[in-house]
Amino acid sequence: MLTEDTRQAILELQNLYPVKRSALIPALHLAQAEAGYLPIDVQAEVAALFDLDPSEVNAVVTFYDMFFEEPTGKHQIHVCKNVSCMLRGADGVMLKLCEKLQISPGQTTEDGQFTVIASECLAACDRAPMMLVDDKVVGPVKDSEIDQILEEAKKGPGHPSPVEKPEVHHA
Repeated sequence: MLTEDTRQAILELQNLYPVKRSALIPALHLAQAEAGYLPIDVQAEVAALFDLDPSEVNAVVTFYDMFFEEPTGKHQIHVCKNVSCMLRGADGVMLKLCEKLQISPGQTTEDGQFTVIASECLAACDRAPMMLVDDKVVGPVKDSEIDQILEEAKKGPGHPSPVEKPEVHHA
């Protein structure tokens, strides 16, 4: 369950939008940053804060590949699978990356360090084939750079929340 600070931060986020439902995606980022992922009970708690049916929140969580219903690795690697990247070798990058980590797309390494995600367009077609490693855009990626990319990722703090908690004002 979410801490009171996160619950209050979500309520504060709602005040930033003319329609509170517009704050749902940033609120889910905050909840995931705290819990590490979005299990059904956390989704239900967020739904209650928005006066939504839990199935509506689950529809958002399952639509976007930035939200996770199961725990993920400390480092998330999104490999772009859109046409620009595929034409420039993203399938080979994905194959080499998964071979190196001994997992398939969507899985997490046994040591809990890496989760590999096949993602739709990551908006860096000029760097194709590219990937998003935690919060860093990397590309164009060559197969020979995979080891170095993984070593650099291990030095970082891991996948950050893309939404900062707004300052909560207590009465």
